[in-house]
Amino acid sequence: MLAWRGLLPRALRLPYVTAQVLGAALGAWLAHAMFGLPIMQLATRPRSAAGLWIAEVVASFALPLVVLRARPERGAVMVAAVIGAGYWYTVSTSFANPAATFGRMLTDSYTGIAPTSVPMFVLAQLAGAAAALAAHRALGEGQRLSR
Repeated sequence: MLAWRGLLPRALRLPYVTAQVLGAALGAWLAHAMFGLPIMQLATRPRSAAGLWIAEVVASFALPLVVLRARPERGAVMVAAVIGAGYWYTVSTSFANPAATFGRMLTDSYTGIAPTSVPMFVLAQLAGAAAALAAHRALGEGQRLSR
């Protein structure tokens, strides 16, 4: 989203994506360590159905739209609320981020996603993010939510 908006210089794109993917992997491994599970895992749970992909479009629309529209002082609370709610209002449990999808590929827990299911999730997330950016622009980029 930052790159699409011209806010992430080309030279920083690869390091930014690398940091997000590495953070997702480290998060999965840390969760495994905390729960006494084998650190290295690969998900086996397939997540391949139209309803899941639609849910990812919805989740990936809601999250960036809140990021783009929230007033800075309220952003963190609103992001936490939309992520928490997304777990319940989407059948996919709201991955809403390609890096998070990668991290969930590295756990064979209930939250995991088989590697073969990842490409469609990422495509759905990109579609949702593109729609969020279009909505943000249509609503007026400089305007923020008032409350």
